[in-house]
Amino acid sequence: MKPDAQDVLAYLTEQMLTQIAPKVQPPYLAGTIGMIGAALAVLTEEWDRAAHRLVEENRAIRALFRKAESLSLEAGLAGELRALAGGEDDDLHIKALDAGNAALRSVLIRLQTAVETRGDAASKALNEAIWAELTASTVRRQQASAPF
Repeated sequence: MKPDAQDVLAYLTEQMLTQIAPKVQPPYLAGTIGMIGAALAVLTEEWDRAAHRLVEENRAIRALFRKAESLSLEAGLAGELRALAGGEDDDLHIKALDAGNAALRSVLIRLQTAVETRGDAASKALNEAIWAELTASTVRRQQASAPF
């Protein structure tokens, strides 16, 4: 039998919060154990969705880069956008996806800086699309299991 990591984390969370924390003295230590249980709950939720979320975000950012190809941008940024727009997430390890996401977001910031003050319709539309993706990204990252 292969243990499912999400099931194991959920079980450990439940044990930490319902069996261990209530019995620990002094109270501040019980609070610390409660925080550990809450962190385990967040980790449990993120375990299942992290790769999917990162691939989805990376695809969305690359799509924004493809939309930017029609704009007249500084040559260095335009070249970087072209190079990144066609990329794919070949390595599905979380650390690799996260590093790719960070690199894409770094260029996205530069792209948004380049278009946010321009007055043409294409730049305004791209800026709105960037904001829409940033909003969607925030929603994707919300935790259902914890109030923080």
